[in-house]
Amino acid sequence: IYITHNLGVVSQISDRMLVMYGGELVEDAPTKQFYQQPLHPYSRGLIDSVPKLGENKQDVNLRPIEGRIPSLDDLPKGCIFRPRCPLAIEICKDYPPLYQSGENRHSRCHRWEEIARGEVDPHQPVPEKKGELKKDQDRGTLLRTEDVRVHFTESRSLLDFLKGKERPRVRAVDGVTMEIPDGVTLGLVGESGSGKTTLARAIVGLDKYTDGQMRLFDIKLPSGLQTRDKEILECLQIIFQDPEEALDPYMSVGETLRRPLMRFRSLTRDQADQKVAELLQAVNLSPEFASRLPGEMSGGEKQRIALARAFAPNPGLLIADEPISSLDVSVQAAILNLFDELQKENQNATLFISHDLAVVGYLADVVAVIYLGQLMEVSPVEAVFDPPHHPYTEALLSSVPLIDPEGEQKRIRLSGEVPSKRESVSGCPFHTRCPRFLGDICVEQTPPWREMEDSGKRYFCHIPPEDLLEDQERPFAFSDQKEKKGENNEN
Repeated sequence: IYITHNLGVVSQISDRMLVMYGGELVEDAPTKQFYQQPLHPYSRGLIDSVPKLGENKQDVNLRPIEGRIPSLDDLPKGCIFRPRCPLAIEICKDYPPLYQSGENRHSRCHRWEEIARGEVDPHQPVPEKKGELKKDQDRGTLLRTEDVRVHFTESRSLLDFLKGKERPRVRAVDGVTMEIPDGVTLGLVGESGSGKTTLARAIVGLDKYTDGQMRLFDIKLPSGLQTRDKEILECLQIIFQDPEEALDPYMSVGETLRRPLMRFRSLTRDQADQKVAELLQAVNLSPEFASRLPGEMSGGEKQRIALARAFAPNPGLLIADEPISSLDVSVQAAILNLFDELQKENQNATLFISHDLAVVGYLADVVAVIYLGQLMEVSPVEAVFDPPHHPYTEALLSSVPLIDPEGEQKRIRLSGEVPSKRESVSGCPFHTRCPRFLGDICVEQTPPWREMEDSGKRYFCHIPPEDLLEDQERPFAFSDQKEKKGENNEN
């Protein structure tokens, strides 16, 4: 029994799918049949909430499930999904049995037969797209980092101290140069320990960078918080992965949101209270949430409050560090849509950090791939899924679970361990694990940055693009893409 909210993982490893809602089993089906046609509106809503690898916000709308899951001590009568169901009718006020909806499958929905025949649409409504971002020609560079390094010294053991050994030095970020234009979402991806969070903390000032330079609106950004003025603190805001730790459990939502409004925007108490109500509305929460404490809210609601707090000072750059990884898929979809809406409304830039390439590919305009504290590839989102890829990007793409049990994916298994950040790696930092290792050149020489003029993709590798293109294909294909490819081959 594998329990998760990750629909991509279970589509690849499970034989059967069981879907629960409000403490009840609502659907049970063989995995392939479930993904081909779910026969409960809640199941359909879950699948529609997850971005597929290769989809982007410009082309696809995620459909979060409207409303919220009921409290287990106050379940609705009849079908427990009825208050959130797009197909709810009078019969749904009666409690549904677990109908046999096919060979070896079941659905707790009165209307499963209509869904199976295609007579009704179980999809949630498509949210309305709001606002537009600036055109490319109107954008300036908001943040630029130049060869930024963040190195730490660790404490020594007593034995190392007695032996006179120096404190080990950790190279968390080891020379990152990148730009974030105004109004653009830059997605930063990489494995755990690759330096994503340390870079984000250095930008916002929670960690000091030890070398290089950062410029905000072409003004040098001091290292650390102590020497930064009020305007810089207002311009840079961060959302952490766990809203449980980001919110003071003893401060009400109103107090949490009021504080940055009065401190950074110099609003009076009455003005701040009015703005609090507007912020709650912007993240789709009612004004009565202002009186609640964090312990009275769900994880998704807390993350919305964290998002509202980050937007309260109207920042120029919002840094989001794995902000949805702990949330269930429907709440994830709602938060992703909120990021898009609020960015268009405020015209701010966003650094969105995740290990999930499907999520980053959906929300970002530009994708940067980081390994061992160094960038390996930077690409416009429309080009990041097509070859040529840096070998590390290729491996990451091959490891994303497809939400399609009949999809095809090239499997690349990286051998060896990630080198220690205490040691300096010569040549290409990826050479110890690279499946396309060339030999001494990768060990002894620093790779060049290669740029594709037609797409704007840049990657850090000794292998020229024409050689990569000979060996690389798109590393994944969904079942409907396979069918189209087969039809084209026949034609």
